[in-house]
Amino acid sequence: MIDGKSANEIFDSIRQHITSGTLAKGETLPPVRELAVQLGVNRNTVAAAYKRLVTSGLALSLGRNGTVVKETRAPLALEGGNPHTPLNDLSSGNPATGKLPDLARYLSHISSTPRLYGDAPVSPALYQWARSWMQDTMPVPGDIDLTNGAVDAIERLLSAHLLPGDNVVVEDPCFLSSISMLRYSGFNASPVEIDSEGMQADKLELALAKGARAVILTPRAHNPTGYSLSAARAAAIQQVLSRYPQVLVIVDDHFALLSSASWHSVLTPQTQHWAVVRSMSKTLGPDLRLAFVASDADTSARLRLRLNAGSQWVSHLLQDLVYACLTDSDYQHVLAESRRFYASQQQKLAQALNVVSGDGLNLWLPLAAPSQSTAFALAKRGWLVREGEAFGVNAPAHGLRITLSTLNDSDIKQLAADIHQALRLKQE
Repeated sequence: MIDGKSANEIFDSIRQHITSGTLAKGETLPPVRELAVQLGVNRNTVAAAYKRLVTSGLALSLGRNGTVVKETRAPLALEGGNPHTPLNDLSSGNPATGKLPDLARYLSHISSTPRLYGDAPVSPALYQWARSWMQDTMPVPGDIDLTNGAVDAIERLLSAHLLPGDNVVVEDPCFLSSISMLRYSGFNASPVEIDSEGMQADKLELALAKGARAVILTPRAHNPTGYSLSAARAAAIQQVLSRYPQVLVIVDDHFALLSSASWHSVLTPQTQHWAVVRSMSKTLGPDLRLAFVASDADTSARLRLRLNAGSQWVSHLLQDLVYACLTDSDYQHVLAESRRFYASQQQKLAQALNVVSGDGLNLWLPLAAPSQSTAFALAKRGWLVREGEAFGVNAPAHGLRITLSTLNDSDIKQLAADIHQALRLKQE
């Protein structure tokens, strides 16, 4: 069934059998020595083909137990709500539309001068604004780049430094788009549990000691929980990372302009490769998909190669709009009001549910058991919430993620009452 004389030919043959379904998911491939004899090739040739299958994500090495075709995984959950639901949708993770800028107000700020191949990929005025804003995030002097959102930035940063099959530390539970990005980019997620103070430093050290080559960390408004790093936890993580200076550290500060939590850096001068990513998707809306990336000089150079400024820069029309919003004194007042609004929403619902108040657009309600029955009970009362299991990395995360953007005080009171009722029914 499997044929070929070179490692590439053997790889292609097995790949075709997997794609066609001839080799079932979970099926064990022939032992290296046995297949080498069958094909009349050196066993190192078969071993090289198997290694490529593993790094490509088609197979999984179980050591002495052989190499198996990877199991089919369930379709990944995506961020966003259901525009057709008759329920009050609290599942979307979207910002409050009333807090986003009126872009028509800023259209006149778009330059009429065409930007062409060879022009600076970052508009000079926006570059200077970003350098000033992000200067305090840099442990050593670095540079500024732009990407099409935070997930785009993180994927390019990982690909610039790592190889498929490398382990990447992520928070558990984890942002849905990060789980998806790692899976389809060929990286292995190494989950580290978080609590109300952020990623647990001792468990981070265990993951790094096992060989993880990168860390993705959310310092504020973690999605889905809303938790932010405390000063003490950030200092503990700093100590851990200082012992692993070769590890790429990516800080996803996606809620920076709206956060009511303080910025606590986990970066130290010992860290050789680092990046701080600040997206505008929550601040200015998902359609203004732009993220600022501050990074060390070498990482910036690698990122620029992957961005390929000759054809894939972030649209200067988009840059003009973002710069006009961020430098408008009137919109600065809107940002301040938005910051107070989200903090107030968190506090009100957290108090009503007697859970830890977080930061950001979402509140996390931890549960001791699977969330489906609780979510179903809430749906019968008119609420659509996000079941937490999809946010788990290797194991389900039991909880509900509740987006706060559309709730008023009356809604919060009724929602809390309905949640308490649903939990009581579950216990009976």
